[in-house]
Amino acid sequence: MSDIIRPHAETAYAHELAALAAADDRPRPANWRLSPWAVVTYLLGGKAGDTDIEPKYYGQRRIIEIAVATLTTDRALLLLGVPGTAKTWVSEHLAAAISGDSTLLVQGTAGTHEETLRYGWNYARLLSEGPSEKALVPSPILTAMQHGKIARVEELTRIPADVQDALITLLSEKTLPVPELGSEVQAIQGFNLIATANDRDKGINELSSALRRRFNTVVLPLPNTLDEEVTIVQNRLNALGKALELPPNAAPLQEIQRLVTIFRELRSGKTEDGRDKLKSPSATLSTAEAISVIHQGQSLAVHFGDGDLRAHDLAAGLTGAIVKDPGSDAVIWREYLETVVKKREGWQDLYRACRDLGSV
Repeated sequence: MSDIIRPHAETAYAHELAALAAADDRPRPANWRLSPWAVVTYLLGGKAGDTDIEPKYYGQRRIIEIAVATLTTDRALLLLGVPGTAKTWVSEHLAAAISGDSTLLVQGTAGTHEETLRYGWNYARLLSEGPSEKALVPSPILTAMQHGKIARVEELTRIPADVQDALITLLSEKTLPVPELGSEVQAIQGFNLIATANDRDKGINELSSALRRRFNTVVLPLPNTLDEEVTIVQNRLNALGKALELPPNAAPLQEIQRLVTIFRELRSGKTEDGRDKLKSPSATLSTAEAISVIHQGQSLAVHFGDGDLRAHDLAAGLTGAIVKDPGSDAVIWREYLETVVKKREGWQDLYRACRDLGSV
């Protein structure tokens, strides 16, 4: 595990899941590793006996309770939100806590075919033996149905609409016909599906009303407060730093606060104190992107500096994160630097660093 950059959730947090299972005396749905209460505790943090459970998600408890409760019913769960709201993160940890397996995953793309959601064939066997159970190659969703586990579909709206609709019968009847074999696969208890989607990126395909009815939609919002978003960034940076063997606390709190403040202000179109209105760039400026910018700055500081993240390290990734449209976004970024960053007390070093990189 020490050589793996990003272990699966059920591996990285195995000790927490084991502690919760040992202390969990509440009713568990069929084939669930933990009770719904323990799953929520795993996501939001708490105690399991003498073991501290680290929070995986920072936000409203009710949102996670609704998501978990949905998975105890016959409706699938759709996690919806703009990029960077931890949809994939929550999906992975829900599957890990419920099934002990977060790997039954379909990554949605424009090139996803129907067999990716249903099943395919081992063509060598198909040609030599004809259609048979041994020649059938189950999709992650079919495997989840057979074993009573949670399947995951990432970026559902990236999948072409006609392929998406292959899920309708599967989700409503909990059955997957295999006409080539004259048979069907019926899901056993514990099976359900978590899909993620966003309505911000370009190139998405709207869900049909028939498919949308098969899901209970839970919207994951952006962090409510500056402190909440800073905490999320800090915790993810610590986890990434351990995996990539970066020194602990290589990113000072001040630099994280400055970056998150910039992202929040440009995202909302106003300064944090609400006094000045701002233009917003086309970039999403999500929490995930903030983590990426800080992480890049950490790497620069460790390998090409004295190890401490400073303004010039932070500036190196800012322009690329904010300016997605070189025309309009560059103007908005320069205006923000001149009207906000330059005049803000204690931020002159960041202004100079951005100016020296050609942002102004």
